[in-house]
Amino acid sequence: MTTYPTLPRSTDSRPVDHPLRRSTDPPPHPMRRAEDKEPTRPAVSLVIPALNEARNIPWVFEQIPDCVGEVLLVDGDSHDATVRVATRILPTVRSIPQSGKGKGNALRTGFLAARGDYVVMMDADGSMSPAEIPHFVHFLENGYDFVKGSRFVEGGGSLDITRFRSLGNHALLALVNRLYDATLTDLCYGFCAFRRSFLDQLDLHATGFEIEAEMIVHALRSGLRIAEVPSLELPRRNGQSNLHAISDGRRVLRTLLSERPGAQAQKANGRPVNGQQANGQPVNGQPASGQPANGRPASAPRERSTP
Repeated sequence: MTTYPTLPRSTDSRPVDHPLRRSTDPPPHPMRRAEDKEPTRPAVSLVIPALNEARNIPWVFEQIPDCVGEVLLVDGDSHDATVRVATRILPTVRSIPQSGKGKGNALRTGFLAARGDYVVMMDADGSMSPAEIPHFVHFLENGYDFVKGSRFVEGGGSLDITRFRSLGNHALLALVNRLYDATLTDLCYGFCAFRRSFLDQLDLHATGFEIEAEMIVHALRSGLRIAEVPSLELPRRNGQSNLHAISDGRRVLRTLLSERPGAQAQKANGRPVNGQQANGQPVNGQPASGQPANGRPASAPRERSTP
């Protein structure tokens, strides 16, 4: 499989097939004697946020590969039988109530509860195939710290993305690649895996869909070794998506601008960032973006969900 390293470009060296192994990685040597034991493989935790996905959970859970040792279903107070169906199909599933609202909050709840060495995140709507998880784990086992799925590399694709969403994704992606001198091929896609030991470096705070972009820019900023693997996005199997292209796209853009290189230094020095002072107050008495004059959050227009 072709790898797509996304570390900053270099003019004096060529990309290597894989980075040097960390001291904590298992040795690559094969068994040499009959009495040699199989090396212990790192444990893998799968975090799945869900909200009213009872009709999609069976398809997802039935395809979870053997390399996954722990499944965490983070339930956002579903009104259907999501938790009951999940428990019936996989009695060992750890069902965790979400501590707040939003996809970002659900994922952060699951990450903190995960026990595995590697953490994989994916959606519960059937748009991502669990059969692809071994590809993500393979690159983690071979020295990478953060592995993300891409719909736009050879072998990947999407049977669901609209032209409007594709244009928005590529525009935001171009901004990330320019800000971080990276060569990513996909941004707004939530099929990722990472070493749990780097959870603190990812420093996640997002509450909504923008957490996917936050994870990537924080991984780039922290110097983590990133790989992209081909992934096929499938149509949602049942129900309506909670994604709202315009309002969620704005949240992603605000996240990218607030996390851009130099923005944190501006905050520390009290300089305005994106129309706000370091204390969160608007500049020159004008309301910040997304805030009306009365200081209460403006309600974003509700877009039609894309299945």
